[in-house]
Amino acid sequence: MTAWALGSFVFFTALVAVISWWMTRNDNLSTNTGYFLAGRSLTGVVIAGSLILTNLSAEQLVGTNGLGFQSGLSSMSWEATSGVTLVFMALIFLPRYLKGGFTTVPDFLEERFDEGTRNLVTALFLMSLALVTLPIVLYAGGIALNSLFNVGELLHMDSASSLCFVIALIGIVGGIYAIFGGLKAVAVSDTINGIGLLIGGLLIPILGLLALGNGNLIAGFSSLIVNSPERMDSLGSAKLPGTAPLGTLFTGMILVNTFYWCTNQQIVQRTFAAKDLVEGQKGVLLAGFIKIFTPIILVIPGVIAYQLYGSEIKNIDSAYSVLVNHVLPVPLIGFFGAVMFGAVLSSFNSALNSAATMFCINVYKPIFNKNVSDKKLVFIGKVFGIILAIFSILVAPQIAKAPNGLYTFMKSVMGFFNIPTLVVVLMGFATKKVPPIGAKISIAFFIAAYALYKFVFPIPIHFLYVYAILFLCCIAIMLIAGKIAPMKKEYHQKDVGQVDLTSWKYAKPISFMVLTTTLYVYFLFSRFGIVFHGENYGGRFTVITLIYLVLSAAGFVYIRKRHNKVFLEERSQKNEEAEEGVRIQ
Repeated sequence: MTAWALGSFVFFTALVAVISWWMTRNDNLSTNTGYFLAGRSLTGVVIAGSLILTNLSAEQLVGTNGLGFQSGLSSMSWEATSGVTLVFMALIFLPRYLKGGFTTVPDFLEERFDEGTRNLVTALFLMSLALVTLPIVLYAGGIALNSLFNVGELLHMDSASSLCFVIALIGIVGGIYAIFGGLKAVAVSDTINGIGLLIGGLLIPILGLLALGNGNLIAGFSSLIVNSPERMDSLGSAKLPGTAPLGTLFTGMILVNTFYWCTNQQIVQRTFAAKDLVEGQKGVLLAGFIKIFTPIILVIPGVIAYQLYGSEIKNIDSAYSVLVNHVLPVPLIGFFGAVMFGAVLSSFNSALNSAATMFCINVYKPIFNKNVSDKKLVFIGKVFGIILAIFSILVAPQIAKAPNGLYTFMKSVMGFFNIPTLVVVLMGFATKKVPPIGAKISIAFFIAAYALYKFVFPIPIHFLYVYAILFLCCIAIMLIAGKIAPMKKEYHQKDVGQVDLTSWKYAKPISFMVLTTTLYVYFLFSRFGIVFHGENYGGRFTVITLIYLVLSAAGFVYIRKRHNKVFLEERSQKNEEAEEGVRIQ
């Protein structure tokens, strides 16, 4: 590694730290809301930036591109379908979260069910963060940065020691952001790093396509479409290993993404900190648009790596690192390393901040000290964050080589935690009389049944189908409990008045465009679009794109007019009611 690469890495990393400190230097971090929810002050752009960079990290760049190398563009389903679930978040989940003024998802479950349900889901969240999310983020980040900078050679260490060194460095720096800066510092640094990630992340597929097309970008793209059509089919091919069945797109995969974007504390905590519903919806829907196109960064490089270096790549999780080392000019290694470092830090410190928040709000305060002051609670959060960061640093190097790739391994293991949480939150919003015992039995049933599938009776059914089957079983359990032993008093959520709940006037039209754009991308890169049509794909690309633009514009205008009509009718009705009240008085 050259002095230039090292210097640029240190410069860009320090620049983000300084800007984050400057923008948060006057914030009050001694209060509960100030430390854990950034004083409920986040705007749409900051929320979107924080959501995207919390999501995009080394395990994404390494793991999803590994899937792209193995099974082609069909692996983009993990990314592109996120736009749909972010629409769910903007229109269904977020208004209810902000209405209740919750700090954590378990807060809602306590209000809807009882303390026992809150404790059970909090335990699931904390275990998933401590045992899966945090160690895997550190491990994947360590692999990527260790490979990019040849740390072992630089510091004269063996590969295992250099990996441990990088993991410790990420854990320490990420811990400083999360533990001492609070959510605001995390969100600001995420936004800055997000800009760098989009620039640096886009460089890799562009340089890869230039290499594939001998200096011609269009020729490189054509090479993918013409020479590897089966790997550019968004609907997948049974000929490729690791391809998820198409049906999983509408079953387990949509459930996993709904959990991740609508009920995962690590993610939704950013939206809880929105200054009002308008800014929250802006941020969520902007993130939804960006997620549709993240396969350019997270999948396409893996497909390019297969065409360029397929014969020399033995482990699918090394595909991205191999491509980067081949196509990235040496002067840009420092910048890209800083971007990668920032992405890893973002996921790590976001998870750490969420874990500390849940421990303080849902464990320490209600169980050990109900009268604890905000100042002491923040201190407890910092101590817990330090302990958890050290634990994660120690666990991360122990992660063995994951079967079927790091990303698939992570998603399958997370099933123990994500689907049961989604079930109880969803049913908590959708029903009024389902009792707490229904939620607890549902969670216990899912964990036991999924453990039997994973370790005792590994039946030949894709794990995403198993998610969907058990999800429906859990819903049935909760509905039956609601019939047998309904709550005596129906649940009705109250508006605590924390933020303005006026909906963004463009929320529904933009949501419609997110959905049509998702369909457009899937159709375009499929056997019905431009794939498997040889070099004559240009005309089909133009026609499909024009149809998409016309339908999206027409739908946007129609939905906007309907919204205006309903808004005017509601306002007129309120004015009439107000006038009637005056006459009565």
